[in-house]
Amino acid sequence: MADVTVTAASVVASDDAVRKTGTAGETITAGQPLYLDAATGKLKKCINTGSSEAAAVGIALHGASLNQPVQYVSDDPEFTVGGTVAAGSIYCVSGTAGGIAPSADLASADYATVLGVGISTSKIKLKINASGVAVP
Repeated sequence: MADVTVTAASVVASDDAVRKTGTAGETITAGQPLYLDAATGKLKKCINTGSSEAAAVGIALHGASLNQPVQYVSDDPEFTVGGTVAAGSIYCVSGTAGGIAPSADLASADYATVLGVGISTSKIKLKINASGVAVP
């Protein structure tokens, strides 16, 4: 399988989403999972190769450059992810920085952070679980 191909202009939070704002620690695009860098206090693109980098706090709602404000959603019962997903499939932080991958793509030593579960072909129930546990 492959990462979800996200069209940034199609990323939309529902009216029931929990929105938060932070400062970008690098260039960010809408639809990318973000983590909070403890050293800088800024938001960066998640990647599942390290426990802290995989600990998603949300998904970006728009693009931002270094040191610009960025709004993200941390919980959403009907999040439009901006790409094609499958109902019932579990989606996680990818091995590609800022990517969203099906859970079947997790490999040995990847840190498992569940972003949500597909509820249609375009939406996921976003409920982040940053486990801090690597796949054996």
